Amino acid sequence: MRSRRPRQPLHILVVSHCFDPEPFRINQVVADLVAAGARPTVLTGQPNYPDGQVYPGYRAAGCGIERHRDGYDIARVPVVPRGNGRAVRLILNYLSFILSGIILGSWLLRRRRFDAVFVYATSPVIQGYVGLWFGMVKRAKTVQWIQDLWPEALSATGFVRSRWLLEPVRKVVSLMYRSSDLVLGQSHAFVRHLSRQAGRTPVEFFPNPGEHPPAIDGAVPAPRLGPGFHVVFGGNLGKAQAMPSVIAAADLLRQDTDIQIHLFGSGAMRGWIEEEIACRGLMNVKLGGRMPSQTMPAIYAQANVLLLTLVDDPLIAQTVPSKLQSYLAAGIPILVAVNGEAADIVKRSGSGITCPPDDPAALAAAITEMKGMSAAERTEMGVSACRFFAEHYDPGRLSRQLLALM
Repeated sequence: MRSRRPRQPLHILVVSHCFDPEPFRINQVVADLVAAGARPTVLTGQPNYPDGQVYPGYRAAGCGIERHRDGYDIARVPVVPRGNGRAVRLILNYLSFILSGIILGSWLLRRRRFDAVFVYATSPVIQGYVGLWFGMVKRAKTVQWIQDLWPEALSATGFVRSRWLLEPVRKVVSLMYRSSDLVLGQSHAFVRHLSRQAGRTPVEFFPNPGEHPPAIDGAVPAPRLGPGFHVVFGGNLGKAQAMPSVIAAADLLRQDTDIQIHLFGSGAMRGWIEEEIACRGLMNVKLGGRMPSQTMPAIYAQANVLLLTLVDDPLIAQTVPSKLQSYLAAGIPILVAVNGEAADIVKRSGSGITCPPDDPAALAAAITEMKGMSAAERTEMGVSACRFFAEHYDPGRLSRQLLALM
C-alpha cells in the first residue's frame, strides 16, 4: 500500500453496485466523506433499483464519468438491469457489474490514484472482488463494509437452497474477506459472524450512519395524511419486510377506523399488497408509492408511529435496517416487529416498543397499545429517539471515524 504525505486529502475509490439516484445509505456516506475533507470517486452501475428498469436519462449500456452536484466524480459502467427480479436477471445484474467494474472501470479510472478502496457490500457481496482488484492495481488499502451476509442471505431469501451451491459461495466470500485489509460489519452480530470467516483480517463494527437530522422543507411537496392515528412504513416492500403480517394486522384493526397504515415505497410485494387490499376490502391501508428521500421527513413528521417489520429469520435478526436510523432521526415513536439487534436498539433507546415478527395479532395489539398511550408518553419516546441518534448514529462523527479506519 502507498503511504500518504501528511495533511493530504484521502483519495477514496467507493465501489457500490447501486448509487444515487438509487435510494441507498452510501449516498449520504459519500457526501459526508466530502464534508470531512476526503476526495471520493464512486464506481457504480447504471441505476435500475428497485423497479428493475434503468432510470430516465441513463442507458443500460452507458459507460462514462459524470460529475455529482456535491463535487465528486461517478464512474458508471454498463449493467444488465434487474428486470422482474427473477433469479436469472438478478444473476446477470450481479455478474455484469462485477465484470464491467473490473474491465471498463479500470479503463475509466486508469489515470487516477487512490489511497483506499471502500466497498459498500450490499448484495451481491462478491462485488467486493471489484474492490480487491482496484486495491491491487492501485496499491491501496481495501476496506469491505458488509451489509448482507453471504451465502446465508441467499438461502434465507430462497434464492439458493442447494448445499452444493452454497458451500462454494461460502468459500469464495471467505477468500474475499481474507484478502482484504479490513472488514466492517454493520451490526455487532455481523461482526461476530464475519470474524469466523475472515481469518486474520481484522473485523470491526461500523454502523450505518443516520441521515442528517431532517429538515422539513415546505418547498418539497409531501402528501397530507389528514386526521387519524397514522402508522407509517417507509422503504422496500419486499418479502423480507413481512408484508403479509402487516396486511393481516390491518384486517384485525379494521373496526378502529381512526387507525390508518401508510406504506411508502415500492418492491416485489407491491402488486400482492394491492390485490390483498382489494380482496379484503381494507380501507385502513394506503399505498403512498415511492417518494424522493427529501420528501420523507415531512411524511414522518405527520406520523404518530413509524413501523419497521421483518420476517422471523435468524439471519435477518442480525441485521439493523438503515431505515431504523432514519426513524430515530425523525423523533417519532417506533414500533418494531423484529427479533435481534434492531429490537434491542429500540428497547435500549426507549424510542418505542417491540413485538414478535410474523405475528399479526401481536402487531395489531402493539399498534392499539401505542394509540392508547398519552401524547406525553409518545413525545418522550420521540425525544429518546433523537437523543440515541445523536449519540450513536450522527453522520458527521461516523464519517470522521471511517476516515480514521482508512
